[in-house]
Amino acid sequence: MTEKGSMFDRMEEEIELLNRHIEMLRVTKEFQPIGIIRLSEILSMPKHKVRYSLRLLEKEGLIVATSDGAMVSEKYYRFTEELSGKLDDLISLLEKARVESLKTKGNVK
Repeated sequence: MTEKGSMFDRMEEEIELLNRHIEMLRVTKEFQPIGIIRLSEILSMPKHKVRYSLRLLEKEGLIVATSDGAMVSEKYYRFTEELSGKLDDLISLLEKARVESLKTKGNVK
């Protein structure tokens, strides 16, 4: 049992946030230009979360704000090309952590 606010909770929150950003990029690309209200409706997500994610994605250079709504930037295409490999790297790190955790329990040598 872990207590609230543990490193596992924070890691899970970050992964959920990454998933939200990826989903938002996908929808933005599909419906661009798109505004906060429409993104909120499509994603069934509160407007404040959409606004927060858009702000972060714009800061990363993955989207651009226009008078008609958000649009993906040229950097978006590099990001999507690298995404699968980066996720594979994270999965490998988690697998290593799993093996180490099993060693601490004495289940793996």
